[in-house]
Parts: sequence; C-alpha cells; structure tokens
Amino acid sequence: MSILIIQENKKARFDYSIVDTFEAGLELMGSEVKSLRDKAIQFKDSYISFRGSEAFWQNAHIAEYKASSYNNHAPERLRRLLLNRSELNRIFDAIRIEGLTCVPLKIYFKNGRAKLEIGLAKGKKLHDKRESIKTRDEKARLQRTMRHHR
Repeated sequence: MSILIIQENKKARFDYSIVDTFEAGLELMGSEVKSLRDKAIQFKDSYISFRGSEAFWQNAHIAEYKASSYNNHAPERLRRLLLNRSELNRIFDAIRIEGLTCVPLKIYFKNGRAKLEIGLAKGKKLHDKRESIKTRDEKARLQRTMRHHR
C-alpha cells in the first residue's frame, strides 16, 4: 500500500483539536488529478459542507492543468466526497448534535487514488493555541540540543 502525501493542512491542526478522522474518496476530473500530481493545490479556506445527504469539499483551489485542452476544470468548484452512508451519518450527527466542525486535514494518493482525510474538530481557545506554540518550540529546542551533542 503506497501513500504519497500531496499536502497537509497544518493550520487546521493548530486551530482545532481533532476528535475523529475519516478517509474520503474524491470525485475529480482528469485535469484535477494531474494538477494534484503536480501538487498545485491550496487548502487555505476550504471546508466541508453538506447538501442533502451528501458531503462536499468547498473552496479548495486546485490549479488548472496547463497542458489540458479546452475542457479544463474550474479551480474552486464543488467536489463531492465519497463516503459510506454510516460515515456520513456519524459526521452529520456529530456536527448537528455535538457542535463539532468538519475540516479537511490532508490530501494524498493511496494506491493511485486521490483521498482526502477529514476530521471532526472542536475549536481551540486562545490559551490552547499558546500551549501548542509552547510545546512546538520546546520540541524544536530539544531537537537542536540533541543535534549539537551528537
């Protein structure tokens, strides 16, 4: 099983504490897949929305594939997520009942297919973010001292 990570949404892990994760397939056009292989994607303001009984990935900017012909894709179009009915129900209930939010965490190729890891998340408070920064800085400082002692 080969996994090739295209991009990770580090800001989501900083802004939210992740409660649960799911792996979703993506309904993509051919030119989008080629752009993903070139790593021409931006997660910045993307989010997961629900319409009816389906989940969609919105505002993810996948750049147009330059070598494609006239039938290229729209960069920020709505992309359907491919999830099982039970997974969709769990996510939808967690959002509606528990007040969690659903955020995209990373996009990758698994066995040649594009997958999106999404997470059920709870927003962090300001002091939680400061704690994250503090632990990250301590870890970096520890790595530096370990490198110097070797």
